[in-house]
Amino acid sequence: MAADIIRLDSGLGGDDDDFDPIVEADAPELPDNRYHDRELSWLAFNQRVLELAEDPAVPLLERANFLAIFASNLDEFFMVRVAGLKRRISTGIAVPTNIGRSPTGVLRDISAAAHELQLRHARAWNDSVRPALSEAGVSIVGWDSLSEQDQEHLGEYFSENIFPVLMPLAVDPAHPFPYISGLSLNLAVRVRNSRTGRQDFARLKVPQMLPRFIAVDAAAFPEPIRYIALEDLIATHLDALFPGMEVLEHHVFRVTRNEDVEIEEDESENLIQALEKELLRRRFGPPIRLEITEDMDDVTLSLLVRELDITEHEVYRLPSPLDLGGLFSLGGIDRPELKYPKHVPTTALQFQPSEPNGKANLFAAISARDVLVHHPYESFNTSVQAFLEQAAADPHVLAIKQTLYRTSGDSPIIEALIDAAEAGKQVLALVEIKARFDEEANISWARKLEKAGVHVVYGLVGLKTHCKLALVIREEQGTLRSYSHIGTGNYNPKTSRIYEDFGLFTADPHVGRDLTRLFNELSGYAIEKKFKRLLVAPRQLRKGLLKLIETERLNAEQGRPSGIRIKLNSIVDEAIIDALYRASNAGVPIDIWVRGICGLKAGVPGLSENIRVRSILGRYLEHSRLFSFVADGDPQVFIGSADMMHRNLDRRVEALVRLTDPAHLTEVAELFDLAMDEGTSSWHLTATEGWQRRSTGPDGEPLADLQDIVMARVAKRRRPRSRR
Repeated sequence: MAADIIRLDSGLGGDDDDFDPIVEADAPELPDNRYHDRELSWLAFNQRVLELAEDPAVPLLERANFLAIFASNLDEFFMVRVAGLKRRISTGIAVPTNIGRSPTGVLRDISAAAHELQLRHARAWNDSVRPALSEAGVSIVGWDSLSEQDQEHLGEYFSENIFPVLMPLAVDPAHPFPYISGLSLNLAVRVRNSRTGRQDFARLKVPQMLPRFIAVDAAAFPEPIRYIALEDLIATHLDALFPGMEVLEHHVFRVTRNEDVEIEEDESENLIQALEKELLRRRFGPPIRLEITEDMDDVTLSLLVRELDITEHEVYRLPSPLDLGGLFSLGGIDRPELKYPKHVPTTALQFQPSEPNGKANLFAAISARDVLVHHPYESFNTSVQAFLEQAAADPHVLAIKQTLYRTSGDSPIIEALIDAAEAGKQVLALVEIKARFDEEANISWARKLEKAGVHVVYGLVGLKTHCKLALVIREEQGTLRSYSHIGTGNYNPKTSRIYEDFGLFTADPHVGRDLTRLFNELSGYAIEKKFKRLLVAPRQLRKGLLKLIETERLNAEQGRPSGIRIKLNSIVDEAIIDALYRASNAGVPIDIWVRGICGLKAGVPGLSENIRVRSILGRYLEHSRLFSFVADGDPQVFIGSADMMHRNLDRRVEALVRLTDPAHLTEVAELFDLAMDEGTSSWHLTATEGWQRRSTGPDGEPLADLQDIVMARVAKRRRPRSRR
């Protein structure tokens, strides 16, 4: 079946006058320097991740994991954000900056802040986490510390498992400087011909398919567990790779390249083909960062700088080892006492079977009342996955419509859609193939779905489809009924175990009609302007939120109850921030709970003195987006997929759904109360000192962990057993 390639330049981009916000004509001017720099704010977020790695109260292997997360985050930051800035500067595209700061000045500031963080990151590993792990019986060792027997054993391992796959590449008049793939570890080797005295350079790539850390021995706990870094083992055996040559110097280096995909969407070109061509170009993006070990000599460094054509600001001289993202592999060590206590998600109360060992009828549960699930405290498998699997197997289900932004390998969600199509149901999958770094996987899934008979849509020109929606149409007693799911996170069973998200299941016919119309707009040529319980971007969402914020401002001025609470990943949109500033100045109490980037300044007199900003990081990644407005005692509470960023509000299809069940409103309110409580461990954004961590009380006692509390609360929910 050929893919349904949608080419719309209007529709979702149209206007809706009903959502024009009320604008105060004589609103006071706001100061020019009222925003935090986006990139520096992101680096501050990654610093918070690093602070968890530095925290001795965090289990040791989890601290190593946070070091790996920091490294992985920073790689993506350079590949996308820094690369994008450089591209815009080089092509003359305007770069948003604070007043008085040039784009090149922003890049220098980023370089300085990132370099300082990477040095701190290296110290956290070498001076804190690595020694502590060694004391606990998990050691990363060097070659010289090994016994002769250990060295002999590893020498045999090298000869049999590593040497055959290594490919040393010489650099001389007959061999040009080789292409250095992004994020690969490499050895820069200088050798001398013992007969002629000639010195030459060679590059040796550390194979990425081999384990980063090699077990020295097979001893099991309680005996010490020892590992040696792969690049160290290779470096020790360079003589075997350059026989007859004298190895003078060897140093590890790593290159980060521009991997920010820019697709020129041509009306006449197949979108999937355009993306595949761009993905090929991504591999050869220009270098934007060179990481080198601090012992690299000037001759080798000069060669790399010249051949890679980079500036001194893009060179990061760091203690070894480079690429601490490799520490992810330590998570497989079977030492539960060095990890967070294992948590098994519970099944949402309404989805718990009424009888022991029974199976819940999810359609009956959703028909009875809306169901709000909170992952990973409540199981994704027994809610979202079970919902789609039951829909695929149910003979009364006629159609399933689904958006897919990111999913996992061998995904049961994909299999459920395939099963439904093969059973003769109408199945529509809107696969967003432009989801960054998941493009190839999504193209593969889209083609697999097509082969099974699923109607596949690849998205809209100029827009990413980021909303998380599923719609099931079921025949019940001769009439059709809609069952809907609107979530804050991806349909990904793997990430659902570590990403905190909400999802609403509802049989409300208003929501069903809303989703039916929205899917028609996404897959066809319908242009919808009216939704009952949804706010949809790019047409309605910005205006709808601005109207809700403005209503709170007016209520505060008139002495009515007011208040705003927002939880999200990032907030940088100037119009939203300015509206919050004006609401604050009118006396509206505002709580912002943000995980990552925050362009808003908190607690500034005359600007944001009624705004509190908190950030919470922990074992789970806070990912849900919640929007709560007091609305003069008639709470307006929404959940959905959108952050307050230009891309989400203007260049993506996003959807928020309004919660109406009083129990759900209470659950969201209690979550905000806990997050903003002075007794909860969190980071506070201050007016003068930036982000400050508050993890202990006045007497040094540890503050409460929000995620632990929520975990305990949700675990206590149990369906009463039926009485016979």
